[in-house]
Amino acid sequence: MTWAGDRDLAREAEELAAKLPPVLAPLAQMAFNYRWSWAPGGPDLFRDIDPYRWGMQRENPVRLLLQAPAESLIRAANNADLLQRADRVHRTIKEEMAGPVSVSSTDRPIAFLCAEYGIHRSLPTYGGGLGILAGDILKEASDMALPLVAVGILYRQGNFHQRIDLGGWQHEYWIETDPDRLPAALVTGFDGLPLTIEVPLRGRDVVLQIWRVDVGRVALYLLDAARPENSRVDRWITSRLYVGDRTIRLAQYALLGVGGIRALRALGIDPAVVHLNEGHAALAPLELAREEVASGRPFKEAMADGRDRTVFTTHTPVPAGNETYSAEQIREVLGDLSSALETDEGTVLGLGRSRPDDPEEPLGLTVLGIRTSRATNAVSRVHEQVSRLMWHHLFPGHSIDDVPIRHVTNGVHLPTWMAPAMRWLLDLYLGEGWHRRAAEPATWEGVEDIPDEELWSVRGQLRAGLVDYVRDRAVGDRLARGESTDYAEAGGRAFDPDALTIGLARRVAAYKRLGLLIYESDRARQLLHGPRPVQVVLAGKAHPSDEEAKQILKRVFSEKWGLNGGERVAFLEDYDMGMAAQLVSGCDVWINVPRPPLEASGTSGMKASLNGALNLSVLDGWWSEAYDGTNGWAIEGDGSLDPEEQDARDGRALYDILESKVAPSFYERDRSGIPAEWVRRVKASLRTIGPRFCATRMMREYLETTYRIS
Repeated sequence: MTWAGDRDLAREAEELAAKLPPVLAPLAQMAFNYRWSWAPGGPDLFRDIDPYRWGMQRENPVRLLLQAPAESLIRAANNADLLQRADRVHRTIKEEMAGPVSVSSTDRPIAFLCAEYGIHRSLPTYGGGLGILAGDILKEASDMALPLVAVGILYRQGNFHQRIDLGGWQHEYWIETDPDRLPAALVTGFDGLPLTIEVPLRGRDVVLQIWRVDVGRVALYLLDAARPENSRVDRWITSRLYVGDRTIRLAQYALLGVGGIRALRALGIDPAVVHLNEGHAALAPLELAREEVASGRPFKEAMADGRDRTVFTTHTPVPAGNETYSAEQIREVLGDLSSALETDEGTVLGLGRSRPDDPEEPLGLTVLGIRTSRATNAVSRVHEQVSRLMWHHLFPGHSIDDVPIRHVTNGVHLPTWMAPAMRWLLDLYLGEGWHRRAAEPATWEGVEDIPDEELWSVRGQLRAGLVDYVRDRAVGDRLARGESTDYAEAGGRAFDPDALTIGLARRVAAYKRLGLLIYESDRARQLLHGPRPVQVVLAGKAHPSDEEAKQILKRVFSEKWGLNGGERVAFLEDYDMGMAAQLVSGCDVWINVPRPPLEASGTSGMKASLNGALNLSVLDGWWSEAYDGTNGWAIEGDGSLDPEEQDARDGRALYDILESKVAPSFYERDRSGIPAEWVRRVKASLRTIGPRFCATRMMREYLETTYRIS
């Protein structure tokens, strides 16, 4: 498949190659397609050029090749082994890119619209789980050779970075990104000038240029308002992900929904289906309808056509994730929507209201997404039931069980999130090309043939790698905060590569209950310092505007963990994709304790499972589907209790399980020094979670139940 921007990316790669020793040209070409990031051995190629700068530049291959010292490039050019590896990976990727698509509708692809994309830590276009999922969808679509293009926003400052002060309070800061140093190209027209579109906002036309980023076979187009024609305020619209100002944020959503469709048109792309990944892009079906009205069709027919081409995924039952805007705010930012649609304002705004005729009710983006899509899905089986209850009133005459909201449970991209050591082990026992059959339960039957000592050895390697990472990060974080030298040095001694390691890392929000870890603080200290030692690694960011979440983070950070607690507990600052990969691969137990039923799905535990970790989670979201009694541990998810009572009960249950089940299972060894019962659970986890919660299964379901293209 070829898409607009092909020649622009090729030109960027050629210009980069011209600055390098000729034998490194394949690396320049690979640098402009993120396919290298999940190719076996791909990341190592760039890291081996200059490991220090690779880390300092957040593993950005373009910056590395542009800024590496001449001696590093010369050394790489004379490294026969590196060149052979680069040629092998490059040829493999080229052959894959040249292969045919897997369905026939190549001329009218799936268009995927999302406010954030977690492709790689070097591309600052993501904030949390929604973006990570979107990135995994794009990668899996590439692996499955699906005709899919994606549209998002190029945030010049991306998501915020985190610093914790001595008192445990979170401070945010932003770093400006130079897109000319990203693996991206500005899309140009036949005249060689940047291709632009216009979106009317706040009484004027905002001009957008379009960047292209390749994610394997998928073209990701990112909209950018940093144009000289725009005012300083309008250029700010694409500055930060989920900017705090609601007017600017609504403008972002307009750029994504309206601008996304206009960008596709300017790029010559007529999508067969438009997938709105959460409500941020919910204005897209209105733009599809506007096009039809402009061609002469009446509003009702035009709206029906836009609805028939749109599908919608809702991701959260939490009110903050289902944004609403008053009629006044809509008018201020979007102007007179009704005129272009040749209907009245009440009809348009009513599409986003639970009670369409109530002029006082604000427009809800989730309501708009549901009403203007032919199909709506939740992201887990439990979330489907919760969503049907939440939105039952939108479907009068339907019973709750008949509300037309189904579910496609999230999955994770296996090649991205499985550590090389674990993948190497499974390559030995699951057969050649097993990852392409990952959604088939039979593929994973070979897990039972893995000798316990080999599986345990790989788990030890991954834990030891995490220990090295934690020690290095802990020392740096503590020194930067101004901690005492003794405490900083304790970070360098932190963690034992043979000790039970527990991880809890995710976006900090009240409903995720990070504070449950210290609800029974005496038991926590006993567990940390008992005869069966436990060590805990924590990470996570609170949204800059979420004061409650910041207070929770402060309480956990300030907890006194007892004697030598600094060597048993580490909080790592500035959680991102790179850190997540380290944590999900190295932890033995992954904890998730959301307040049920507010966890729509969650995916970090799926990633941990792929690496042989065991989940200890509340029965909410995806874990309600996954847990079978043999593959981890569960806390009952009773959402009917008073929150305080619920926290007390779940806090006790958490430590009951850790004390009576988790720690004994990890430390009870057979004559060979293997925790046989623990390893049995690990094998059960891999066999049951691998096929059901990989992105391959997820994308097959989207194809069969939602997209309906062939």
